[in-house]
Amino acid sequence: MSKTSQPPTTELDSSVVADYLLRHPAFFVEHDELLPELLIPHQSGQAVSLVERQVKLLRERNIDVRHRLGQLMDVARENDRLFEKSRRLILNLLESPDVEEVIATIEDSLRDDFQVPFVALILFSETPRIGNARYTTHGEAREAIGHLLDSGKTLTGVLRSHELTFLFGAQGEEVASTALAPIQHQGLHGVLALGSRDPQQYKSATGTLFLGYIADALARVLLRQRPLSSEPRSL
Repeated sequence: MSKTSQPPTTELDSSVVADYLLRHPAFFVEHDELLPELLIPHQSGQAVSLVERQVKLLRERNIDVRHRLGQLMDVARENDRLFEKSRRLILNLLESPDVEEVIATIEDSLRDDFQVPFVALILFSETPRIGNARYTTHGEAREAIGHLLDSGKTLTGVLRSHELTFLFGAQGEEVASTALAPIQHQGLHGVLALGSRDPQQYKSATGTLFLGYIADALARVLLRQRPLSSEPRSL
């Protein structure tokens, strides 16, 4: 099978470029954004002139600023995606008719929409409950992960083996980093935890703001569906 021939790329000769610039002396006035990319030596003998040094510093700063701007844009785009996913999840929670649907909605959303491989939602209660929610007593939770919930804030990092087993069961052996948000509202207590095989995934507080919002919304939806105010005990 014959290949379609590609026309050779024509490289401009320096004399052609020089002739064009001579005929268009205002070229760099109209395209001054190109100036920082050009290397224009300034004759000053063996010493580096102040002008040369200033141009070099400005070029380096320009590269650094563009790099930082690119990082900020990446963060902004990721925050937009997280916001839209969080908004969609919370609206679905509000539309859930019962506790079973609430639990299924949040677990499915976190796994499928947020692409979280390991999700643990545990509620604390002293009495047996029915439904698809996972319950444990306050005492068991205090013994296993109580210190992780003391601050009442979302935490991230690498957990110990027994903490991972409590949260994720046998799958805890596969979890390398975790984000954990306490669920606390008017007597309802529990924990929502996300796990990743990547030890760098949850190494800082980046992105945990949305997890905290989801946990707060979940607590209020659960309390509306099945009030647990008769257990006003906290860890």
